[in-house]
Amino acid sequence: MRLSTISRGLPQTVVNNGSPVATGIFKTPVDQPVMVTATGLEGDGQADLENHGGLDKAVYAYTVENYAYWQETLGRPAMPHGQFGENFTVEGMPDEAVCVGDIFRVGALLMQVTQPRVPCFKLGIRMAMPEFVGLFMVSGRVGFYLRVLEGGEVQAGAGIERVHADEEALNIRDCMLALQEGPRQEEVIRRALSVAALSAAWRASLLRRIG
Repeated sequence: MRLSTISRGLPQTVVNNGSPVATGIFKTPVDQPVMVTATGLEGDGQADLENHGGLDKAVYAYTVENYAYWQETLGRPAMPHGQFGENFTVEGMPDEAVCVGDIFRVGALLMQVTQPRVPCFKLGIRMAMPEFVGLFMVSGRVGFYLRVLEGGEVQAGAGIERVHADEEALNIRDCMLALQEGPRQEEVIRRALSVAALSAAWRASLLRRIG
């Protein structure tokens, strides 16, 4: 596993359907080492602090393999890393092999997976394709958020080591089934709620679903 690219960006205002929209989804790859703390990457930011960022979503990771999938599916040329709003573009960490609660080390940085990503309409703005949000959700290729357990400086190209695998072994792709009506929804919700590392926001959302 490898950290291919680090991307960051501060909130900016764009125009969508004639109206201004503040967003932090536009990220740019950086070559230099970046400090990562409990609140995220130095030099990075979010516009909607109610739904983005925070201790449980300090870092968003997306895989190189998913880039290849979307380029083929959408018939697009190669997209720059950071296109999906991720901070870390990673290799060898597909959604079906990363579980909520897993802990990874990248150099001095220690992080724990907290939840899948559930995008808002701003991903559609970034992709210049409003319907993309729906495609993204049903694909299961959503990436994952991490909380920072031990901060540190990281550099693109660094290796990534899994130092703890959560015993529930609920992977990111399966975790998304908690949001979809189907034969596995109840089981997945139960399993997700049993993971101590699950983000507070996801836990509250799933508890509302089961009343």
